[in-house]
Amino acid sequence: MAILSAHRYTLKARWLHWVMAALVVLAYCLILSRTQFERFSPYRAMVVQGHFMVGLLLLGLAFFRVAERRRHSPPPINPPLQGSLQRLATLTHYLMYAFLFVQPVLGLLTVMVEKGALPIVFTGWSIPWPLPTSGRVAERFEDLHKLFGSLFYFVAGVHMIAALWHHFIRKDNTLKRML
Repeated sequence: MAILSAHRYTLKARWLHWVMAALVVLAYCLILSRTQFERFSPYRAMVVQGHFMVGLLLLGLAFFRVAERRRHSPPPINPPLQGSLQRLATLTHYLMYAFLFVQPVLGLLTVMVEKGALPIVFTGWSIPWPLPTSGRVAERFEDLHKLFGSLFYFVAGVHMIAALWHHFIRKDNTLKRML
């Protein structure tokens, strides 16, 4: 068992990876499905609120993910990556981690700057925003949130295609380390 674990990410790292991947898919499904409901309807509000809550959960889990990554080095890829492949893999991972923090923060800023507070679901309470509200600034945050969301689609797609390429074409252990 110890020999096998030396070739894989820790159980916690694998769990966080797959749970967070599922939550990213859920966040996208929720926000894309909002158009299926009438504007200002309770169903649309519920879908948007669900998207927001999943984003907050992802933000919280991202801290644990980074802590786990710092605590345990990734197992080596066999055969090892060289040169530009290694640099591209590193860049893609840094971008993925950046998105896991930037996206939820931009969503938070959008809500807080627009509404002047962060509503706490199911309580009727809210955390006040200490600065003046501005619909125009909130729109800019939302535009950035949407732009980075589109870029995240691309980077996540590259990440998935690369994992499959490693497994089926290069035939290394990249994907197996996360299973």
